[in-house]
Amino acid sequence: MIKLLFVSSTSACFEWQNDNPYYTENEYKIYLNGKEVLAGKTNVFSLFDLAPATSYVLTSDACESELTFETKNESCCVNVKDFFATGDGVTDDTRAVQTAINNLPENGRLYFPEGTYVVSPLNLKSHITLELSEGAKLLGHPDKSKYPAIPGIVSDMVNNEDLHFGTWEGNAELMYQGLIFAAHAKDITIIGRGTVDGNAEEAGWWIDVKNYTVARPRLLFFNRCSDIHVHGITAKNAASWQLHPYFSNNIDFLDVEIQAPKDSPNTDAIDPEACDVVNIIGCRFSVGDDCIAIKSGKIDIGRTFKKPANRHTITNCLMQFGHGAVTLGSEMAGGVTNLTVNKCIFAHTDRGLRIKTRRGRGEDAIIDGVLFENIKMERVLCPIVINMYYNCCDPDKHSEYVWSREKLPVDERTPYLGKFTFRNMECQDCEGAACYCDGLPEQPIKEITVENIRFTYADDAQPFKCAMRDYLDPFCKVGMYFDNVGTLTVRNVTLEGVEGEELVASNIGTLIRE
Repeated sequence: MIKLLFVSSTSACFEWQNDNPYYTENEYKIYLNGKEVLAGKTNVFSLFDLAPATSYVLTSDACESELTFETKNESCCVNVKDFFATGDGVTDDTRAVQTAINNLPENGRLYFPEGTYVVSPLNLKSHITLELSEGAKLLGHPDKSKYPAIPGIVSDMVNNEDLHFGTWEGNAELMYQGLIFAAHAKDITIIGRGTVDGNAEEAGWWIDVKNYTVARPRLLFFNRCSDIHVHGITAKNAASWQLHPYFSNNIDFLDVEIQAPKDSPNTDAIDPEACDVVNIIGCRFSVGDDCIAIKSGKIDIGRTFKKPANRHTITNCLMQFGHGAVTLGSEMAGGVTNLTVNKCIFAHTDRGLRIKTRRGRGEDAIIDGVLFENIKMERVLCPIVINMYYNCCDPDKHSEYVWSREKLPVDERTPYLGKFTFRNMECQDCEGAACYCDGLPEQPIKEITVENIRFTYADDAQPFKCAMRDYLDPFCKVGMYFDNVGTLTVRNVTLEGVEGEELVASNIGTLIRE
């Protein structure tokens, strides 16, 4: 069966319904109104260059059923070159592109034909579509002075309340505006086979990154927006995080490719922060930091807004390289709840699931309801990491309060980890350990279930420090390590090539092993 995931006025995204991670078992052909339009082998596929407000019948040689769908209506379509954008890769096209956006009527589409459009930050508005055709590229201007600064907090002169605008790593901070930017907007669609390129290396954004007094810009930044759909494009070379929805709702990233060099700093692919209902489906990642990092702010943001990252679905994605395939935190003081990761491939990432939290994130820092299933991992150094002693990104990161193994009081600063389920997974050529799960003695991880999982170890495995935690030695070919867990269930798990005990478990309330 084929499921329709998304349809715009000129594009549509589909998903094969099966249990295979990322790829179908066999290659298939797709026909539209009887004409062959696509051959593929991925579970998610897309069609572009469709006509608005038109009915189509989709069939495939791989199934007997047919799927009828209709593209959306639109008010108009405007070519950006009619507003005097050149697309020559040299001319600054910012004013032309922004003028076109400003003039686009509600439910209109702005079309970018093939060409390279050099732009500094663009401001989007509600109820519009940007379409980047194949061969079209939005290229970040290399002059940093063209990026406006956005304050972290501004006082409301009428209500005498703080208004939050800029952000960096979980705090309200002065930041440069993102290349593609929207605030307090809704119903924005970005589609096509074109590219948004932050041009960070040319601009020098990756040099001396620890000494910036203004936070580097994201590639796409959506602040307090809703109903945002990004379909088909390639995003690459951001100054920092690539796609960053912030306090936003109903966000789709579909069949998107995200790229950055392996050594590029902080180039996370997708970092939803304090968002509700985020779908990341059919995407491909190869970046210099975490592929997906789900966040909800540090303790001031968490206490102020109490807005968890909630109802996120990650399906049929291919994640290559990066520190973590799917990371939660470490800025998660508002909590992370109801996360499903399904039918993905993680290849050559340092970790598969990576949870980063620590004392000081606060009582609202609740992570609960996390499900990983039908996952294939290839040469992932440590497939499952849950770390409650994370020692990075805070002034007190190496303090005794963070690293102490003593049972400290549970108070308003103590985070909480609830239920985690990992099942139906194949993890090949691990190196450090199969699992490293480390709870607090005063606040153990409530429940972890690992079932129907096969771990194998690389013959040439090298020692690896599985978690960023003070006083932790590197592991090599270690089995499943658990400390401070309320209920631990290990069912139908095999480890091939492990050196030492398969299960290293201490301070476990209830252990079920089958």
